[in-house]
Amino acid sequence: MSRTQKLLFFLTAWLICLMPFLFWWNTWFGRKLSDQQLAAYLHDTKKPRHIQQALVQVGERITRQDATAKQWYPDLVQLASDPVEEVRNTDAWVMGQDASGPGFHETLLKMLTDPSQMVRGNAALSLVRFGDASGRPQILVLLQPARITSPESGRILDSDRPGTVIHQWGLIAKLQYGQQQTAEIRSPIPGRIRSVAGTGSRLVAGAEVAVIDPANEQVWEALRALYLIGQPEDLAAIRPYERDLPDISNDVRQQAIETEKAIRTRMGGA
Repeated sequence: MSRTQKLLFFLTAWLICLMPFLFWWNTWFGRKLSDQQLAAYLHDTKKPRHIQQALVQVGERITRQDATAKQWYPDLVQLASDPVEEVRNTDAWVMGQDASGPGFHETLLKMLTDPSQMVRGNAALSLVRFGDASGRPQILVLLQPARITSPESGRILDSDRPGTVIHQWGLIAKLQYGQQQTAEIRSPIPGRIRSVAGTGSRLVAGAEVAVIDPANEQVWEALRALYLIGQPEDLAAIRPYERDLPDISNDVRQQAIETEKAIRTRMGGA
Protein backbone atom coordinates (compact mmCIF):
# COMPACT_ATOMS: atom_id res chain seq x y z
CA MET A 1 0.00 0.00 0.00
CA SER A 2 1.45 3.38 -1.03
CA ARG A 3 1.83 6.30 1.38
CA THR A 4 -1.07 8.12 -0.28
CA GLN A 5 -3.31 5.08 0.01
CA LYS A 6 -2.41 4.70 3.68
CA LEU A 7 -3.26 8.34 4.35
CA LEU A 8 -6.59 7.96 2.54
CA PHE A 9 -7.32 4.79 4.51
CA PHE A 10 -6.63 6.43 7.87
CA LEU A 11 -8.55 9.58 6.88
CA THR A 12 -11.58 7.50 5.90
CA ALA A 13 -11.41 5.54 9.16
CA TRP A 14 -11.11 8.79 11.13
CA LEU A 15 -14.16 10.26 9.40
CA ILE A 16 -16.16 7.08 10.08
CA CYS A 17 -15.42 7.52 13.79
CA LEU A 18 -15.94 11.29 13.75
CA MET A 19 -19.39 11.42 12.14
CA PRO A 20 -21.24 9.46 14.88
CA PHE A 21 -19.50 11.60 17.50
CA LEU A 22 -20.60 14.83 15.80
CA PHE A 23 -24.15 13.53 15.51
CA TRP A 24 -24.16 12.57 19.21
CA TRP A 25 -22.58 15.90 20.19
CA ASN A 26 -25.27 17.88 18.36
CA THR A 27 -28.21 15.86 19.69
CA TRP A 28 -27.14 15.02 23.25
CA PHE A 29 -29.16 17.11 25.70
CA GLY A 30 -26.51 16.73 28.41
CA ARG A 31 -23.98 18.98 26.66
CA LYS A 32 -23.81 22.08 28.85
CA LEU A 33 -24.81 25.31 27.12
CA SER A 34 -23.51 28.74 28.02
CA ASP A 35 -26.03 31.49 28.77
CA GLN A 36 -25.52 32.88 25.28
CA GLN A 37 -26.00 29.48 23.64
CA LEU A 38 -29.03 28.72 25.77
CA ALA A 39 -30.70 31.99 24.77
CA ALA A 40 -29.97 31.29 21.09
CA TYR A 41 -31.24 27.71 21.30
CA LEU A 42 -34.51 28.80 22.93
CA HIS A 43 -35.27 30.92 19.85
CA ASP A 44 -34.01 28.49 17.19
CA THR A 45 -37.35 27.83 15.50
CA LYS A 46 -35.65 25.95 12.66
CA LYS A 47 -34.35 23.27 15.05
CA PRO A 48 -36.97 22.21 17.64
CA ARG A 49 -34.44 19.86 19.27
CA HIS A 50 -32.30 22.89 20.11
CA ILE A 51 -35.31 24.42 21.87
CA GLN A 52 -35.87 21.15 23.73
CA GLN A 53 -32.23 20.97 24.78
CA ALA A 54 -32.37 24.52 26.09
CA LEU A 55 -35.61 23.82 27.95
CA VAL A 56 -34.12 20.74 29.62
CA GLN A 57 -31.14 22.78 30.80
CA VAL A 58 -33.37 25.58 32.10
CA GLY A 59 -35.25 22.89 34.03
CA GLU A 60 -31.99 21.57 35.46
CA ARG A 61 -31.02 25.08 36.60
CA ILE A 62 -34.38 25.48 38.27
CA THR A 63 -33.98 22.23 40.20
CA ARG A 64 -30.53 23.39 41.32
CA GLN A 65 -32.18 26.66 42.47
CA ASP A 66 -29.95 28.57 40.07
CA ALA A 67 -31.32 32.13 39.94
CA THR A 68 -30.03 32.61 36.39
CA ALA A 69 -32.90 30.44 35.11
CA LYS A 70 -35.42 33.20 35.87
CA GLN A 71 -34.27 35.31 32.92
CA TRP A 72 -35.86 32.75 30.57
CA TYR A 73 -39.19 32.45 32.38
CA PRO A 74 -41.00 34.68 29.84
CA ASP A 75 -39.73 32.37 27.08
CA LEU A 76 -41.20 29.35 28.89
CA VAL A 77 -44.62 30.96 28.93
CA GLN A 78 -44.35 31.85 25.25
CA LEU A 79 -43.22 28.37 24.19
CA ALA A 80 -46.44 26.86 25.58
CA SER A 81 -48.01 27.71 22.21
CA ASP A 82 -45.12 26.48 20.05
CA PRO A 83 -46.35 24.54 16.99
CA VAL A 84 -44.07 21.57 17.76
CA GLU A 85 -45.64 19.09 20.19
CA GLU A 86 -42.32 17.90 21.64
CA VAL A 87 -41.42 21.48 22.56
CA ARG A 88 -44.75 22.07 24.32
CA ASN A 89 -44.45 18.75 26.11
CA THR A 90 -40.98 19.57 27.47
CA ASP A 91 -42.07 23.11 28.30
CA ALA A 92 -44.99 21.85 30.42
CA TRP A 93 -42.58 19.68 32.41
CA VAL A 94 -40.10 22.55 32.96
CA MET A 95 -42.75 24.98 34.22
CA GLY A 96 -43.69 22.43 36.84
CA GLN A 97 -40.24 22.76 38.42
CA ASP A 98 -41.02 26.19 39.92
CA ALA A 99 -44.46 26.82 41.39
CA SER A 100 -43.53 30.48 41.90
CA GLY A 101 -42.80 31.16 38.23
CA PRO A 102 -44.81 34.17 37.04
CA GLY A 103 -47.50 33.10 34.62
CA PHE A 104 -46.67 29.40 34.90
CA HIS A 105 -49.86 28.38 36.72
CA GLU A 106 -52.17 30.15 34.30
CA THR A 107 -50.25 28.84 31.29
CA LEU A 108 -50.37 25.23 32.49
CA LEU A 109 -54.12 25.51 33.03
CA LYS A 110 -54.51 26.56 29.40
CA MET A 111 -52.34 23.62 28.31
CA LEU A 112 -54.94 21.21 29.74
CA THR A 113 -56.81 21.77 26.46
CA ASP A 114 -53.78 21.20 24.22
CA PRO A 115 -54.47 19.00 21.15
CA SER A 116 -51.82 16.51 22.31
CA GLN A 117 -52.68 13.94 24.96
CA MET A 118 -49.07 13.89 26.17
CA VAL A 119 -48.91 17.68 26.55
CA ARG A 120 -52.20 17.69 28.46
CA GLY A 121 -50.86 14.95 30.72
CA ASN A 122 -47.57 16.72 31.42
CA ALA A 123 -49.39 19.98 32.15
CA ALA A 124 -51.68 18.13 34.57
CA LEU A 125 -48.71 16.52 36.34
CA SER A 126 -46.98 19.89 36.67
CA LEU A 127 -50.11 21.50 38.10
CA VAL A 128 -49.98 19.06 41.02
CA ARG A 129 -46.78 20.83 42.10
CA PHE A 130 -48.88 24.00 42.35
CA GLY A 131 -51.34 22.22 44.65
CA ASP A 132 -53.86 22.31 41.77
CA ALA A 133 -55.87 19.16 41.00
CA SER A 134 -57.56 20.63 37.92
CA GLY A 135 -55.75 18.17 35.68
CA ARG A 136 -56.88 15.02 37.50
CA PRO A 137 -58.98 13.78 34.53
CA GLN A 138 -55.94 14.12 32.25
CA ILE A 139 -53.78 12.24 34.76
CA LEU A 140 -56.27 9.37 34.81
CA VAL A 141 -56.03 9.22 31.01
CA LEU A 142 -52.29 8.57 31.39
CA LEU A 143 -53.17 5.26 33.07
CA GLN A 144 -55.40 4.13 30.22
CA PRO A 145 -54.36 2.29 27.06
CA ALA A 146 -54.51 4.26 23.82
CA ARG A 147 -57.02 2.84 21.34
CA ILE A 148 -56.07 3.76 17.79
CA THR A 149 -58.67 3.69 15.03
CA SER A 150 -58.40 3.54 11.26
CA PRO A 151 -58.59 6.95 9.52
CA GLU A 152 -59.98 5.34 6.32
CA SER A 153 -61.52 2.12 5.11
CA GLY A 154 -58.80 -0.09 3.70
CA ARG A 155 -56.40 -3.00 4.12
CA ILE A 156 -53.43 -3.35 6.47
CA LEU A 157 -50.30 -3.72 4.35
CA ASP A 158 -47.97 -4.32 7.26
CA SER A 159 -48.10 -4.15 11.05
CA ASP A 160 -45.88 -4.62 14.08
CA ARG A 161 -46.24 -7.48 16.56
CA PRO A 162 -48.12 -7.48 19.89
CA GLY A 163 -45.72 -7.06 22.79
CA THR A 164 -43.41 -4.71 20.89
CA VAL A 165 -42.17 -1.69 22.84
CA ILE A 166 -42.88 1.48 20.90
CA HIS A 167 -41.89 5.14 21.20
CA GLN A 168 -44.30 8.03 20.91
CA TRP A 169 -45.26 8.42 17.24
CA GLY A 170 -43.61 5.09 16.46
CA LEU A 171 -45.00 3.31 13.39
CA ILE A 172 -47.56 0.60 14.21
CA ALA A 173 -49.07 -0.24 10.84
CA LYS A 174 -49.47 0.84 7.23
CA LEU A 175 -52.95 1.12 5.74
CA GLN A 176 -53.76 0.99 2.02
CA TYR A 177 -56.92 2.84 1.02
CA GLY A 178 -58.54 4.53 -1.96
CA GLN A 179 -56.57 4.40 -5.20
CA GLN A 180 -53.46 2.67 -3.86
CA GLN A 181 -52.89 5.39 -1.28
CA THR A 182 -51.16 4.54 1.99
CA ALA A 183 -51.38 5.96 5.50
CA GLU A 184 -48.93 5.40 8.34
CA ILE A 185 -50.64 4.65 11.65
CA ARG A 186 -48.54 5.73 14.61
CA SER A 187 -48.81 5.56 18.40
CA PRO A 188 -49.67 8.83 20.16
CA ILE A 189 -48.01 7.56 23.35
CA PRO A 190 -44.90 5.58 24.31
CA GLY A 191 -45.66 2.08 25.53
CA ARG A 192 -46.17 -1.50 24.43
CA ILE A 193 -48.47 -2.88 21.73
CA ARG A 194 -51.20 -4.93 23.37
CA SER A 195 -53.01 -5.79 20.15
CA VAL A 196 -52.85 -4.77 16.49
CA ALA A 197 -54.70 -5.69 13.31
CA GLY A 198 -52.65 -8.21 11.34
CA THR A 199 -51.28 -7.82 7.83
CA GLY A 200 -54.06 -8.27 5.29
CA SER A 201 -56.86 -7.26 7.67
CA ARG A 202 -59.61 -5.19 6.09
CA LEU A 203 -60.96 -2.36 8.20
CA VAL A 204 -63.69 0.24 7.90
CA ALA A 205 -63.03 3.83 8.87
CA GLY A 206 -63.16 4.19 12.65
CA ALA A 207 -62.43 0.51 13.34
CA GLU A 208 -59.83 -0.32 15.97
CA VAL A 209 -56.35 -0.82 14.56
CA ALA A 210 -54.33 -1.20 17.76
CA VAL A 211 -54.32 -0.87 21.53
CA ILE A 212 -51.18 0.54 23.19
CA ASP A 213 -50.51 0.06 26.90
CA PRO A 214 -48.80 3.13 28.42
CA ALA A 215 -45.11 2.99 29.29
CA ASN A 216 -44.13 2.23 32.89
CA GLU A 217 -42.55 5.68 33.30
CA GLN A 218 -45.77 7.41 32.30
CA VAL A 219 -47.85 5.25 34.65
CA TRP A 220 -45.43 5.79 37.53
CA GLU A 221 -45.64 9.58 37.19
CA ALA A 222 -49.44 9.46 37.05
CA LEU A 223 -49.60 7.26 40.16
CA ARG A 224 -47.28 9.62 42.05
CA ALA A 225 -49.59 12.50 41.23
CA LEU A 226 -52.69 10.57 42.29
CA TYR A 227 -50.94 9.74 45.56
CA LEU A 228 -51.44 13.44 46.32
CA ILE A 229 -54.73 14.28 44.58
CA GLY A 230 -56.42 10.94 43.85
CA GLN A 231 -60.05 10.36 44.77
CA PRO A 232 -61.95 7.15 45.70
CA GLU A 233 -63.41 6.90 42.20
CA ASP A 234 -59.86 6.68 40.80
CA LEU A 235 -59.15 3.33 42.49
CA ALA A 236 -60.58 1.33 39.59
CA ALA A 237 -57.92 2.83 37.30
CA ILE A 238 -55.14 2.30 39.85
CA ARG A 239 -55.75 -1.32 40.93
CA PRO A 240 -54.77 -3.00 37.63
CA TYR A 241 -51.21 -1.78 38.25
CA GLU A 242 -51.06 -3.53 41.63
CA ARG A 243 -51.02 -6.93 39.94
CA ASP A 244 -47.90 -9.05 39.64
CA LEU A 245 -47.60 -9.01 35.84
CA PRO A 246 -44.41 -9.15 33.73
CA ASP A 247 -45.20 -5.89 31.90
CA ILE A 248 -45.62 -3.94 35.16
CA SER A 249 -42.39 -2.98 36.89
CA ASN A 250 -41.91 -3.44 40.64
CA ASP A 251 -41.64 0.34 41.06
CA VAL A 252 -45.00 0.88 39.37
CA ARG A 253 -46.65 -1.93 41.33
CA GLN A 254 -45.38 -0.57 44.65
CA GLN A 255 -46.42 2.97 43.74
CA ALA A 256 -49.92 1.77 42.87
CA ILE A 257 -50.22 0.09 46.27
CA GLU A 258 -48.99 3.20 48.07
CA THR A 259 -51.30 5.42 46.04
CA GLU A 260 -54.34 3.35 47.00
CA LYS A 261 -53.28 3.49 50.66
CA ALA A 262 -52.95 7.30 50.49
CA ILE A 263 -56.40 7.67 48.93
CA ARG A 264 -57.96 5.39 51.54
CA THR A 265 -56.29 7.40 54.30
CA ARG A 266 -57.87 10.57 52.91
CA MET A 267 -61.20 8.71 52.87
CA GLY A 268 -60.80 8.13 56.61
CA GLY A 269 -59.46 4.58 56.37
CA ALA A 270 -62.46 3.18 54.53
